[in-house]
Amino acid sequence: MRIVFMGTPDFAAVQLKALIEKGFDIVGVFCQSDKPVGRHQQLKLPEVKILAQQHGIPVFQPKTLKNPTAQDTVKSLNPDLIVAAAYGKLLPKEVLEIPKKGCINVHGSLLPKYRGASPIQRAIIDGEKYTGITIMRMSEGMDEGDMLLKRTVEIGEDENAQKLFERLSILGADALIEAIENIDVLKGQKQDHSRATWASPLKKEDGFIDFSLSSFLTVRKFLGTYPWPGAYFMFNKKRVKILEMERSELFGKEGEILDKKLTVACKDGAVTLLKVAPEGKKAMDGASFMNGQRLKKGDFLGPF
Repeated sequence: MRIVFMGTPDFAAVQLKALIEKGFDIVGVFCQSDKPVGRHQQLKLPEVKILAQQHGIPVFQPKTLKNPTAQDTVKSLNPDLIVAAAYGKLLPKEVLEIPKKGCINVHGSLLPKYRGASPIQRAIIDGEKYTGITIMRMSEGMDEGDMLLKRTVEIGEDENAQKLFERLSILGADALIEAIENIDVLKGQKQDHSRATWASPLKKEDGFIDFSLSSFLTVRKFLGTYPWPGAYFMFNKKRVKILEMERSELFGKEGEILDKKLTVACKDGAVTLLKVAPEGKKAMDGASFMNGQRLKKGDFLGPF
C-alpha cells in the first residue's frame, strides 16, 4: 500500500516513525514550511521533515494544497492512502479524492469534542477527566469526518500538556497502525455535530492566571499551558512566570496572599506558587519573590 504522510510537529513525527518501523511504504511526506526562530531567525526544520530525510523519503512543503501544482505533486505519488497527523492545513476536495482508500487523520481528542488545533491542551484546561485519540476519515470540514477508531485515556492529576502529548502520540501511533491494517473493513461512525466543541489555537494570553477560577481549574490551566505559552500572573504591570504550582487547602478572597510561601486564594480554595520567574530575572521560590517585592500575608496580587 502506497502511503503519503502529512504532518509537521513532534506529535506527527511519532506517527510517521511508527509507520516506517512497521514497514509501510511511505512514498512522500508533506509538512509545513521551515520557520525562522530565535533572535537570529535561524530556520527550524519540522520534526517530520527531519525524520523523513533521515529515511530518504521525499519531502514536500507547499504553502497550500489548493494550488493545482501541489495537487499534481500528490497525484504523481499515486497514493493508495493519505495519512495526516497535526498537518495544520485543510485538505481540499481535489486532494481528498486522490487516494483509492481515502484520507485518514489522527486527532488528539475524543471527537466530536475538541475539534481544532489544541485539543490536548484544552482538555486539560477545561478540567476534563478523560481524553483520547480518534482516527477519522477526513472531509472538507475541520475534524468533521466519520470516526474509525477511538482510544480513551484518563488525564493524570498532575499531568501537563507535554506529558499528555507524549502519551497520546504513542497511543495514536498504535491506533493508526490498527486502522491502516483494517482500512478495508472498518466502518465509519458519523459524528454528532450537535455535541461538537472547538479547541482554538493557544495564544500567549491563554496562560494568564488571575485567580478567579477554582483552585482545581487554576492548576489545570497551569498544566494545560505547559510548556507553551506558559502560565503567568501580572505584578506591577510585569509578567511573572509560574514554573511550579500546587493546590492548597487554605481559603481567602480571590488574589489574596495567604501565607509566606506565596499561597494565593482562588474562587474556591487556593494555590501555592512554589517557583516563579519575574520578568527579566531568574527563577526563585515563592517566599523569595515575596521578600523581594516586600509582600506579606493579606496583600493581593494584581492588578488584574
